[in-house]
Amino acid sequence: MPPFPQAESRFDFNNLFVLDMANNHQGSVDHGLAMIGELASVIHKQGVRAGIKFQFRQMDQLIHPAHHARSDNRHIPRFLATRLEREAYQKMLDEVRRHKLEAICTPFDEASVDLSREMGFDILKVASCSAKDWPLLEKIADAGLPVIFSTGGLSLRNIDELVSFFEHRGVDFAIMHCVSVYPTPDALCQLNQIDLLRERYPQATIGWSTHEDPADVIPVTMAVAKGARMFERHVGLATESVQLNAYSSTPAQVDAWMSTWGKAVALCGTRSGRPVPTPAERDSLDSLRRGVYAKEPIARGDAVRREQVYFAMPYLEGQLESGHWREGILSALDISPDDPLMNANLTLPQDPDGQVIKAAVHEVKALLNQARVALNSEFEVEYSHHYGIRQFREVGAVIINCINREYCKKIIVMLPGQAHPTHFHKRKEETFQLLHGTMEVSVDHHVRDLRPGETVLVQPGVWHSFRSETGCVFEEISTTHYNDDSYYRDKEINRKPREERKTKVDHWGRWQLPARAPKLGLADEEAETP
Repeated sequence: MPPFPQAESRFDFNNLFVLDMANNHQGSVDHGLAMIGELASVIHKQGVRAGIKFQFRQMDQLIHPAHHARSDNRHIPRFLATRLEREAYQKMLDEVRRHKLEAICTPFDEASVDLSREMGFDILKVASCSAKDWPLLEKIADAGLPVIFSTGGLSLRNIDELVSFFEHRGVDFAIMHCVSVYPTPDALCQLNQIDLLRERYPQATIGWSTHEDPADVIPVTMAVAKGARMFERHVGLATESVQLNAYSSTPAQVDAWMSTWGKAVALCGTRSGRPVPTPAERDSLDSLRRGVYAKEPIARGDAVRREQVYFAMPYLEGQLESGHWREGILSALDISPDDPLMNANLTLPQDPDGQVIKAAVHEVKALLNQARVALNSEFEVEYSHHYGIRQFREVGAVIINCINREYCKKIIVMLPGQAHPTHFHKRKEETFQLLHGTMEVSVDHHVRDLRPGETVLVQPGVWHSFRSETGCVFEEISTTHYNDDSYYRDKEINRKPREERKTKVDHWGRWQLPARAPKLGLADEEAETP
């Protein structure tokens, strides 16, 4: 039997720079080679991944015969004047390969697509002006190469059609936000479009094809912050006989542009989770914290009262900080006035059970926000805590009951590190669909790692369990739910009354959960006691 096929790898467009040789390198091979050499030096100095982009036009097919000798179209004379034969392009392509750069080509006609494939280019680029040229797009999709397309002048409907088209053809593609005004003034850059494209097409790398003043490096910092992960600009090489247009960058300007990009990447940092504080940051915060000090003598074994302490700088290592103060702390030693209360000599009271659940409410709501799951104001929440509320963060889940008729719908949220123990249902069949995060599901001992969008079917009588290291949100669609229809492998759970393993409330239930002792650090809304 042949081995199970591996998942096909997709082309990685992230952090790719596309450098478009302006004006077809003046139609000069020597000028083109000089441009490639100088740009390669900048690319290698910056240590980035980049490609040199050619523009291919087969003039006899692209331009009407009557316009070869004379044309009122402002582009045609320039195209004809910079015409080169295949041998000339091959010489420049060889130079790109020698410098170990990506070879990219924008074909403006079907014959140029064939030529790009024959010469072995790595990537094809669809110019904005060709983004609705369906005969050309069909040819490009059939070429079997990764594709970048620009969006200058396109509506969202146009872009939707392109995304659907390339996905249906199995083409690896990336999308460039682009404004086809040369040069592009600030008021037309519309960098917020990067956000829109990222949200609308999360499966694609979103880039920015830029035509603003080459000396202005502020826009690239904003584009990075907006989430652009691929960048394109026109480049050129000024000589005594060649003057660059207003939107093409010299090698020195490309160098400054890439340096600014690198700084912007460093400034933006990570998008996944909160960064771990560095020792320098921890020291800085500790130096500004307040510690708890005795205002009057505190006797050993006494419960410390609020009027017996005060909060002041400096905070000492190992000291009880103001943020952890609460009534009912017991002291194991006699404490003199103005002495610090040290954690090692204190016993802190335990929060009521309900506080364990209350502390998770905001985190659950944040996961729903990240998953873009909207709820109305009428729903029921079950906090499942199979081994007691104290172990809710390790074993449990938050179940939002939406509908329970002949069919049932639930939204289930699991916090990072939570697990739901093995069980089955006699009457209910259910399907899980992961909406956000990652989840490991075991169904009849078959373990699957789910990613957003994936589903798993659980039939009646089948053992199943699930857990999430990252935290997740998933949807359960099932037949009717019955409260007496869950049978756990661990008989200890089965023996517990339902109210010991479920806390059921209306909406989020903050006012229906047991009162708690005060605990600093929670939002005012949660700090209130019913």
